[in-house]
Amino acid sequence: MSDVKVDTVRSRSSGVVGRAISNARNHYFILDSSTAPEALSNSEAFLAAVSSCGVTLVEGHALDKGVPLQRMEVSIEGVRAVAEPNRFQRVTMRFALHGVDQATAEALIETYKSR
Repeated sequence: MSDVKVDTVRSRSSGVVGRAISNARNHYFILDSSTAPEALSNSEAFLAAVSSCGVTLVEGHALDKGVPLQRMEVSIEGVRAVAEPNRFQRVTMRFALHGVDQATAEALIETYKSR
């Protein structure tokens, strides 16, 4: 048994410059990095991956530890200079956990930050 997990995503030209068709397993989606995106942008997809990781990791940890987390939301904001759109100057995440007290919520978020 291997001790690594490999995820594969393939992307190809869509026929519109700045827009790609990507697929992971049997899921297909369009990512749009044009100046006026009509689909999810590359940056939005990246930020969504980071924030959804926050949700799934914290929920899974709470379940494993028997913590009664009812639900949670994570919002994420990435700030980039117009002149340098390939770099985030700042990324801010806000966690809202429901069903637990403040101390428990902070402990759960520390688990995310330490992984």
